[in-house]
Amino acid sequence: MPFVKSMPDDASAVDVFAAHPAIYQPWVQTINAIMRGPSSLSHKEREIIAVYTSGLNECQYCRGGHAFIAESLGVSHETIEDLLGDIDQARVDERLKPVLRYIRKLTLTPHRMTQADADAVFDAGWDEKAFHDAIAVCCLFSFMNRLVGGFGILPGPQSDSPEAAEAARTLDYSAMIGSALAARGHG
Repeated sequence: MPFVKSMPDDASAVDVFAAHPAIYQPWVQTINAIMRGPSSLSHKEREIIAVYTSGLNECQYCRGGHAFIAESLGVSHETIEDLLGDIDQARVDERLKPVLRYIRKLTLTPHRMTQADADAVFDAGWDEKAFHDAIAVCCLFSFMNRLVGGFGILPGPQSDSPEAAEAARTLDYSAMIGSALAARGHG
């Protein structure tokens, strides 16, 4: 149950967005640009980073929702479970592992970031755009993890319907959030 009485018992991040449209209307565009805009990182890789960041932050709401999206993009459930264990043993592309190590350190000990940490990402073949985009996904989900946690928003049941999976694969975040707003009577 959320911490504020104006939200429904099954509140989601969308309810926070709807309650403060002047703040979150531009934020939805930012979410879409980070998660679905042009990038050297694929949509799948960005979702892996989102799930990983949310897992490190122990945000079950975001981790669960974005695990569903990652799985709809072809990431196995086992890979998602592996992410919080040993990155070296995780079933992800070897090239993504230095990015995930960077994200782990940025999430857990941001004051300890070094040039060597960044160089490991570049040495794996990633360009500055991918480096930026990985950091942006980490920042986005650190923000969202704290937003839903701060409001006491709990994970709800995940839809595993073929329609939900197709929407997760094909729709942009602006459309997904807009649909959720409309379904909750805020659109």
